[in-house]
Amino acid sequence: MKKYEVIFIVKPLEEEATNAVIAKFENLIKSNGGDMEKIDRWGKRRLAYEVKDFMDGYYCLFFFSAEPKVVFELERVLKITDEILKYMIVKEDE
Repeated sequence: MKKYEVIFIVKPLEEEATNAVIAKFENLIKSNGGDMEKIDRWGKRRLAYEVKDFMDGYYCLFFFSAEPKVVFELERVLKITDEILKYMIVKEDE
């Protein structure tokens, strides 16, 4: 398994809805055989520029180990989730 980082920005929602979106992606990684190492919640921050008519967003960073197929599934779901403004997946160097 390879190590990855994914950072994503969630639309500014109520705390309960934001937690549900974060839990959705955590469960997606775990259910497909990935290992979560750390979740770093940066909280609500102002964006540098407007994204999809929003100026604020909730930042969250995951550190995890997984097979490449898990990353493809994660990216697919991130793309089709309306609550996600932006995301980036990076493979860590070994």
